[in-house]
Amino acid sequence: MSEPLSFFTIASPIGTLYALTDSQALFYLGYRSDDARHYASRHSLTVKSTESPLTAPLRQELSAYFAGRLRRFTLPLQLLGTPFQLSVWQALSTIPYGRTASYKDIALAVKNPQASRAVGGANHHNPISIIIPCHRVICADGKMGGYGGGLARKEYLLSLEHRLGSS
Repeated sequence: MSEPLSFFTIASPIGTLYALTDSQALFYLGYRSDDARHYASRHSLTVKSTESPLTAPLRQELSAYFAGRLRRFTLPLQLLGTPFQLSVWQALSTIPYGRTASYKDIALAVKNPQASRAVGGANHHNPISIIIPCHRVICADGKMGGYGGGLARKEYLLSLEHRLGSS
């Protein structure tokens, strides 16, 4: 990959989001600047602090999502991970807006029923928060479980989707 990734911020109701894109796809969307830079470094990607052709569309889709007008993101994604992580992230993408699934449900979806803990690990390493909806994964007993962006953000996202998903 020769094109440097663009690194930019997006204001949101849950705080500043940090994004990495090239001209074709979104690579990273998360809550901490250092995590974005670490992600790029871990995958030997170069970064420039500038916007990209995907900056405006990403901001528009996120704004529409937080306003309750968007339930499915359309931006192209570039996922970098292990085959297991990729399978988990794909399964997360099938959880409907306004719904939740358990770690066990995702383990079953990736045809590895004993892998609930590994699903949690893959969830933790999800590089594209919100769009790949790891916030929709909860414990089998209905408890929130963890969230890389913090439980307050997870609760906000689930509340937003539940409130608007029923309308």
